[in-house]
Amino acid sequence: MSTYASAATGVRLVDQADLGFVVRGGPPGAAYVARAIPEDASSRLGIGFARWEGARVSWITLYEEVIFTIEGILEVEVGGTTYEVKPGQVLYIPKYTELIYSGFALFGYVVYPGNWKQTCDEGALDEPPIYPEKR
Repeated sequence: MSTYASAATGVRLVDQADLGFVVRGGPPGAAYVARAIPEDASSRLGIGFARWEGARVSWITLYEEVIFTIEGILEVEVGGTTYEVKPGQVLYIPKYTELIYSGFALFGYVVYPGNWKQTCDEGALDEPPIYPEKR
């Protein structure tokens, strides 16, 4: 039982309303992101919340990402296909995916590795992006 007690000392409950969101896109619209679990707690996973208010943000993921929508609809465009991520749905995005985030949504995200900024190599973008099959 002491194994469970010692493991539980790092357990954290985070409310998105208590986080300091920073601007990550717009105008037009706005995009905000807040890391929920600091890197000193877990460098392996990056976990947070984001709010999209009509912004369109182009990006290439330098990590694996999972997005789960809490409110609204997040649109993620990949290789000409738009995925509408609604509450109760999860979208998995492979590393090196070229995409555009847009829509109006509150969503959570998990990225691996969480310390991708420190571990990504300068030539990482030389690798081709990975596109899921079109449906």
